[in-house]
Amino acid sequence: MSETLVTILVVLTGTCIGSFLNVCIHRIPRRESIVFSGSACPHCRKKIAFYDNIPIISYLILGGRCRNCGGHISARYPLVEALTGAVFLVLFLKFGLTASFLVYSVFSSALIVVTFIDLSLRIIPDVITLPGIVAGILASTLLADSTWAGLVDSLVGVATGSGLLLVVGLLYYGVAGREGLGGGDVKLLAMIGSFTGWKGVVVTIIGGSLAGSVVGLVLMAVAGKDRRYALPFGPFLAGGALFHILYGEELIVWYLALVGAV
Repeated sequence: MSETLVTILVVLTGTCIGSFLNVCIHRIPRRESIVFSGSACPHCRKKIAFYDNIPIISYLILGGRCRNCGGHISARYPLVEALTGAVFLVLFLKFGLTASFLVYSVFSSALIVVTFIDLSLRIIPDVITLPGIVAGILASTLLADSTWAGLVDSLVGVATGSGLLLVVGLLYYGVAGREGLGGGDVKLLAMIGSFTGWKGVVVTIIGGSLAGSVVGLVLMAVAGKDRRYALPFGPFLAGGALFHILYGEELIVWYLALVGAV
């Protein structure tokens, strides 16, 4: 099979998984089953036919509306499908068809679900992060050259992630006098640490904080938000984690060389 065909199949698989992630984003906060009922219009609740459920294409053909009732369907649906396809593509280009690609594809899918739930509802469900911590520990143990080293690095990542963000949150509360980070953020960073180790936690915190600061400043300048406006931090942590997966090791090597540590 040619590399081009494999690449196309990876992207198509990503968009199809993105369609399932949309189901998770919609149903998990509502405590609805993500397995035992088919996709339905959020307005009229009519089941969506398979030919109206083709990732991205069906949305464009129907003009973003339900075929049955004409109700508007959120642009989030094709966005998540396209984003998942793109993430699968960059992971494939980075790792090829390897165990690392499979693990990080699943991990990134969880991050996408967390991102869009946090953006819309300002919550990060435990049903994603707590099993994710266990999955990350198991995956890190299996992927590492040394089982023991992988286990230790993952556990240290969990402890560093949860502990570091908890300290940051307490310091913010002490300075600002209000809560800036929630327990969901702490559990999310613990999950990130279980997959990426303590180095991934550091890169995620730095990258997420920088991105959050930039977005916050833009919102203050353009949208008139003040300093008390609380941005959901989950999406920035997710973005920082994905950045580490793709470029974190190279960034760390570059930084150590810059300061003369290597």
